[in-house]
Amino acid sequence: MTKTDQSPPLLAEPAARLPAVAYVLTFCIAVIGSNSLVLGPIAPEVARALGTSVALVMSASAAFGLGTAASALLMARHVDRFGARRMLLWALVGLAAALALSALSPAVPALAGAQLAAGVASGIALPAIYASAAAVAPTGRESRTIGVVLTGWTLSMVAGVSLSAFVADYIHWRAVYAVVALLALSAFLTLKASRYRDLPAAGPAPQPLAALRIAGVKPLLVACAAFMSAFYGVYGYLGDHLHTGLGEPVSANGIVALVYGIGFGTAAFLDGIVDRLGPRRVMPFAFLAVGTVYLGFALAGGSFVAVLVLTLLWGLTNHFGLNVLIMRLAAIDPARRGTIMGLNSAVTYLAVFAGTTGFGPLYAARGFAFAALTALILMLVAAAAGSWRWRDRTERPTQGLAP
Repeated sequence: MTKTDQSPPLLAEPAARLPAVAYVLTFCIAVIGSNSLVLGPIAPEVARALGTSVALVMSASAAFGLGTAASALLMARHVDRFGARRMLLWALVGLAAALALSALSPAVPALAGAQLAAGVASGIALPAIYASAAAVAPTGRESRTIGVVLTGWTLSMVAGVSLSAFVADYIHWRAVYAVVALLALSAFLTLKASRYRDLPAAGPAPQPLAALRIAGVKPLLVACAAFMSAFYGVYGYLGDHLHTGLGEPVSANGIVALVYGIGFGTAAFLDGIVDRLGPRRVMPFAFLAVGTVYLGFALAGGSFVAVLVLTLLWGLTNHFGLNVLIMRLAAIDPARRGTIMGLNSAVTYLAVFAGTTGFGPLYAARGFAFAALTALILMLVAAAAGSWRWRDRTERPTQGLAP
């Protein structure tokens, strides 16, 4: 996929305004993120209504992750063949249908199947969104553009998680999925009506793993795997640490999620730093900063106030880490950007599984501090992989993502 053809054309200047479609892509991310996060808070209500256990209900979340990883690996290559806009439109329709089926599910197997379908749609949508964000970014404002799109995750965490519990309590858990389905349909209509157009890459769609042979892809995917495994490994057990380790109420988990989202979203105002210095220079420091937060969790995780402060910094530093990771991957080969971003999404959702399952025994046997130190080691691996030298398109901070 190449730079897009928009009317009016984007100015190739650092002062150029961000394109309106960036905010549409933010909305798309928020919808996908909301679906991926809402089941946890409403799982007890779903289990009660369906007469089953919370553990079985959460199997639907696992199905979503599996569907996303598989779809991103096998299907994202068609983003390059058909164009990101077309694939994203198809994916949003599929996501809306899957969410409607989730709302109508009579039992857990049906809910898991619907969420598997939602994962397949999301595995196509996420690479298309990231590829589009990189393609429409004005030269010199790549980090700001991608940073704005990434704030969709903040919206889904702060608004999606909070409102889902409220809707489930006062209306019904099925209404949660109905609302998100309507949001997915709204995202489709908004994107359809926008002036955003793109040009598919010439030639057939590359094979799913063919992008691994492109110089620079493998080190960044290693960094992605370490970065995401560390995040999900710590985030997955932070709530239990607060409740059982610090004696905080379950509602404290919502406060932590809110604080993390505030930190993540606030970092978007600082993305100009990445544009000025360049993502290659920023990446190792961003990953080391995240590692420092994990060290802080290990040393001061016994204080709830300290955890809140560290969580704010966690969201801030994670934003920079994710931003520069996407920037560098998207810049390697614009003609195969969709395939590369598909590999990124596949690795990310495999890291969800690896992080939660791998950190579980460590947390159970050695405690939260040991899990945080393990995450620190993973961030050192990510920083080392991100520092691997090869010639790429992000060496100079003034050079854009276009070839």
